[in-house]
Amino acid sequence: MGSSRARIAIDAMGGDNAPTAIVTGALKAASELDVDVLLVGDPDKIDSCLKEHQKDANFPNLNQVEIIPADEVVEMHEEPLSALKRKRNSSIRVAMELVKKNQAQAIISAGHSGAAMAAALLHLGRLRGIDRPAIGAIFPTIVPNKSVLILDVGANVDCRPKFLEQFAVMGTIYSQYVLGVEEPKVGLLNIGEEPSKGNDQALRTHQMLVDNPLVPFFGNAEGRDILSGNFDVIVCDGFVGNVVLKFAEGLGEIVLNILKEELTQGIQGKIGVTLLKPSLKRFKQRVDHVERGGGLLLGVAGICIITHGSSQGATVYNAIRLAKDAIDHNVIDRMQSQFELQKQLTAVPEPTPES
Repeated sequence: MGSSRARIAIDAMGGDNAPTAIVTGALKAASELDVDVLLVGDPDKIDSCLKEHQKDANFPNLNQVEIIPADEVVEMHEEPLSALKRKRNSSIRVAMELVKKNQAQAIISAGHSGAAMAAALLHLGRLRGIDRPAIGAIFPTIVPNKSVLILDVGANVDCRPKFLEQFAVMGTIYSQYVLGVEEPKVGLLNIGEEPSKGNDQALRTHQMLVDNPLVPFFGNAEGRDILSGNFDVIVCDGFVGNVVLKFAEGLGEIVLNILKEELTQGIQGKIGVTLLKPSLKRFKQRVDHVERGGGLLLGVAGICIITHGSSQGATVYNAIRLAKDAIDHNVIDRMQSQFELQKQLTAVPEPTPES
């Protein structure tokens, strides 16, 4: 599918390193990804960051970057709904309004994830047929050039079986049209491969996925299967998914640090690192969560990327790339069409009158 120029709103004040890291990643994306960037937040602080980059030869045309004023920020310690109602000019709310009014096609935030999700539900609403949205995160696998989509990784700590079934449908569509997997293999995260394993939620969900013709279900996936490459999509509740996400990120950082420490020991080590530098760079790209840019909030009527609070410029750049992929592949309309089809397939036919 051919790409077109996208307009992406970014909460420039969200995250530990805002607005500096946000602006850095946004500028790189504006110059390389054929996107127009709307930086939402304190105009003086954003402009100051922009001026720091003006000497850079890669600085994009200013027509590709626009500042949208917003003088309030939802802080990490605040309760999302009350903060959004009280701070009507907060950067996350103003950015979400741009998407609602079709002035932007996607929103990205490294700020309060609860506020981002609440704002998306309040201003964009859910897709028809979706009870709960889910955050999808892309993980690397042991198979080169193959990833796995895990959802939910934090939006819903408690899930009913029908929520997990909906996650599976959304994950299938995203895997097909954005990740390019022609025939995705969907798994249900569980404590065993057998259909009889797991709690009541897992047992009921398993049967629903077996019965759903829109889900290419390949059975239960154990924890060791997550990075094996045997599945393209794995569904779980947000409590388990968030634990898996944080564990994987921590493990990746530990492995990178251990390699760095061990391979630089002594003269031979330093020479070895020089020789292995290209391979180590590829390794880092495969395991570093920064390369994946965050998670897509699937199930809301708009493209919303929620990324790490500690995001650096590279994370923001990759989040914009992720958003543009979703835009180019028309993922929202595809999901809506699929849920309309599921509604038709599961509709109970009306009894015909007796002649």
